[in-house]
Amino acid sequence: MLWPDPAQRDRLVEIRDNLVARIAEAEREGWLGEVEGLRISLAGAEDKLAQLNRRCATGISVDLGTPSFAKTTARTTLGDRS
Repeated sequence: MLWPDPAQRDRLVEIRDNLVARIAEAEREGWLGEVEGLRISLAGAEDKLAQLNRRCATGISVDLGTPSFAKTTARTTLGDRS
């Protein structure tokens, strides 16, 4: 799977907006085959923007802490005694 480059967000928005305008024109002109193809392209562009949104939303780091070595060895030692 190819991940969209966050630096290209503005370009993707431009492409999406252009596709919306082209769909409106094709509907106005009655080019039904063209409308279907453009809708498929629009869905792809919107999917790429959604991927960017998800990646940006999950890009925050969270400190989970570091487990203590003493607790780790205590579990291992207790497990061996049983």
